[in-house]
Amino acid sequence: MKPIPTVTLRRLEKAARAAARKSYSPYSKFAVGAAVLTGSGKIYPGCNVENASYGLCNCAERTAIFSAVAAGEKTLRAVAVFTPTPEPTMPCGACRQVINEFGPRAEIVSVCASKQRITTTLDALLPAAFGPEDLG
Repeated sequence: MKPIPTVTLRRLEKAARAAARKSYSPYSKFAVGAAVLTGSGKIYPGCNVENASYGLCNCAERTAIFSAVAAGEKTLRAVAVFTPTPEPTMPCGACRQVINEFGPRAEIVSVCASKQRITTTLDALLPAAFGPEDLG
């Protein structure tokens, strides 16, 4: 996969930060935003959506991915995650598995309220992942 231009990654991060402002997080007060860069080059944002029945909450990363898939996208090149914390945080295990479905080698960029950032890849976060190829 060819490298993603820095300007594109910055747009992705900006979209993730903006998405966090739309978060529905009345219980945790932890507004998370994400944005995915698809194979077509389009960016899809998503925010976390909580529910009074906590098990029915949805993470920002999965909201963004599901929006992209609903628009016909099937390939992820990168995922940006914004958390309102002093240090960046990584996607949860469930989100890592969903990212793997569409972007097993996607670039992951986590940003936060400070200037700190973490850049890695999904295959580094979820080595030997179970995926579509394992279903025969």
